[in-house]
Amino acid sequence: MGLAHRLGAATATALLLTGGLAGCSLPGTDGPSSSSSSSSPAGGRKASGAVGGASFDDAAKPVVKGTFDSPIAQGAKLDIAVMGLRAKGRLATLTVQLTPHVPPGGPTRVNAYRLNGEHGLGTALIDPVNLKRYVVVKDSGGKELQTDEIFTNMANDQPTPFYFTFAAPPENVKSVDLQIGTWPTFRDVPVER
Repeated sequence: MGLAHRLGAATATALLLTGGLAGCSLPGTDGPSSSSSSSSPAGGRKASGAVGGASFDDAAKPVVKGTFDSPIAQGAKLDIAVMGLRAKGRLATLTVQLTPHVPPGGPTRVNAYRLNGEHGLGTALIDPVNLKRYVVVKDSGGKELQTDEIFTNMANDQPTPFYFTFAAPPENVKSVDLQIGTWPTFRDVPVER
């Protein structure tokens, strides 16, 4: 991923978080979450840059990854790489990379919505400790704080970063299960604090 692409993604994430914090609702929770200011990253991750005062993580290795079939075309596959789930204050940001593999003759316009059989991704965190399901938070205008699954075009065989913002699980939750689209659930994704 080039520097310009990473800077653009980091700027978009910073704008989403800044705009969304003005009046975000926290669906999927029954009360306030604990906040944590621990800056000790797990798994050897470290902040590698800053844009306008906002820092971003450069996770070189995924926490977990998988390759799954996609209904977009016969023989199409999708690589999902979970790059990390970082809690900060009352919010947690999930970063994933989606890499489509559409065979020749398949559709030329590829996006996450089409890769998921023309359904929204419905990305959610499942908290096995408190038996809760966390959905993507919305800003004061009702817009979900995530990468747009329809208007984010993806290049075939190239990873595209996606970001999803949730209410942060309480501090006693060390890992969660992750559901993305219709694909199998990723188990025990660590919550970084």
